[in-house]
Amino acid sequence: MRNDELALDYVRRARVRLRALDVLYAGESWPDVVRESQEVVELALKALLRAHGIDPPRVHDVSDVLLAERSRLPPELELAPLVEASRRLRRDRELAFYGAEDLTPSGFYSRADAESARSSAVLVVDAVEPHVRG
Repeated sequence: MRNDELALDYVRRARVRLRALDVLYAGESWPDVVRESQEVVELALKALLRAHGIDPPRVHDVSDVLLAERSRLPPELELAPLVEASRRLRRDRELAFYGAEDLTPSGFYSRADAESARSSAVLVVDAVEPHVRG
């Protein structure tokens, strides 16, 4: 499959997953909103990279690649909020899903955490999608 086809598939799936965030949010499953938001951001940013001929690495945070390949990305695209969202949500990826020995995800993550994560996911998809679809 070509990079442009994969990019379109990734951004379409990221857009669908945004709707899944609404279901998780309505169910007050705050850690799941955080975890799924990370996956949305990851898919959208990898779509952006693929759409511009950059094969993304198989890592969850591609912020370093975005910065390194800045010259190959649209100049009008503000990278700072995309990089920040990718880095912040990557830090929460496993914790939101599995917790830790002394932490239960449902007891740790709050509505505010979920709202912030969901807002970041929407921001990233909205910013990236026009640069993937042309």
